[in-house]
Amino acid sequence: MQLETNWTHTAPRTVDIHAASDSRPKRTPMKPTVLIVEDEEALSTLLRYNLEKEGYDVAVAMDGEEAEIQVREHLPDLVLLDWMLPGVSGIELCRRLRGRPESRNLPIVMITARGEEADRIRGLDTGADDYITKPFSTSELLARIRAVMRRIRPALAEDIVTFGDIVIDRAAHRVRRADREVHLGPTEYRLLEHLMQHPGRVFSRAQLLDTVWGSDVYVEARTVDVHIGRLRKALNAKGEHDPIRTVRAAGYALDEQVPGASSE
Repeated sequence: MQLETNWTHTAPRTVDIHAASDSRPKRTPMKPTVLIVEDEEALSTLLRYNLEKEGYDVAVAMDGEEAEIQVREHLPDLVLLDWMLPGVSGIELCRRLRGRPESRNLPIVMITARGEEADRIRGLDTGADDYITKPFSTSELLARIRAVMRRIRPALAEDIVTFGDIVIDRAAHRVRRADREVHLGPTEYRLLEHLMQHPGRVFSRAQLLDTVWGSDVYVEARTVDVHIGRLRKALNAKGEHDPIRTVRAAGYALDEQVPGASSE
């Protein structure tokens, strides 16, 4: 298989806080992010190629310490974790991630050459959601990732996402609240979509900037406040309960107290 190796560097650019969000190019709904933790460069390159081809955003860490840093800075939607890593092993990293509130429910698929039954049981008991032994077919791995996503993060696999009386139709790129349509700009749409994927979870301004605007674009943190304000105005136009909770000195979350809503 011939791998794509063409990368272009995009210089950071500053965005005017007062510029209309609708002037920016529209994006498709945000892709699920997979973090590959694998020290074999050839395998991680192959996995990245196939995952990106499947429609995922992909990050790579070559060891456990780097993976911990990446998870703290930007929580992925799934971790593809090798057991045999230099330094912190995959099994120890899995244990650490399960021990932290922010990554306790993070989907983890373990990949390893250790195929004994005792090893599989140990990996699953430590907190892995699935376990696949090397060598494996790419098709089987992708199918297992999709299955884990559907089971643990159903919002990432569905075209219709709901939270209380708020409904996002990803296929039509439309938002409704109760019996009315909510008109959002592309940035506000991505903000709402991200918050609805993780109800109840608090995201800092830096995390929202990285996820919604992208790490290659520089904007001021207060830009998030402006777009959250626009999102609130659109969602609460009829005087409804405000679904967005401001956590002082921390960030924003989708309020679990919205009637009929439940967190993940």
